Amino acid sequence: VQLQASGGGSVQAGGSLRLSCAASAHTFGIYAVGWFRQAPGKEREFVAAISRYGGNTYYADSVKGRFTISRDNAKNTVYQQMNDLKPEDTAVYYCAARYGGSSGQYYFGESDYAYWGQGTLVTVSS
Repeated sequence: VQLQASGGGSVQAGGSLRLSCAASAHTFGIYAVGWFRQAPGKEREFVAAISRYGGNTYYADSVKGRFTISRDNAKNTVYQQMNDLKPEDTAVYYCAARYGGSSGQYYFGESDYAYWGQGTLVTVSS
């Protein structure tokens, strides 16, 4: 499956953005999906994950309550709504997908995912 991340941009602190991860697979619902980010000079880190069909979600503590991951399997797309953005959210955001697995399982390790999008840059100014 090929993934295309989009929706990044520049916003001021407190603003919002919605990222999209569009997949080439017509059966995207059977892929668990995660969002990761990499800030300048830092390692890539987990942000959020959603299980196949969207039943379960999981968030990093740093974004809990501000970010929401969701999916529309009819559109083969996973979203990440990001509210109350902070300068420390500045990073390149990547979506990743994993085929199969338990329907309720989400994954938060980079090695759990076989497919990666190209990344979209989010810049938050203070």
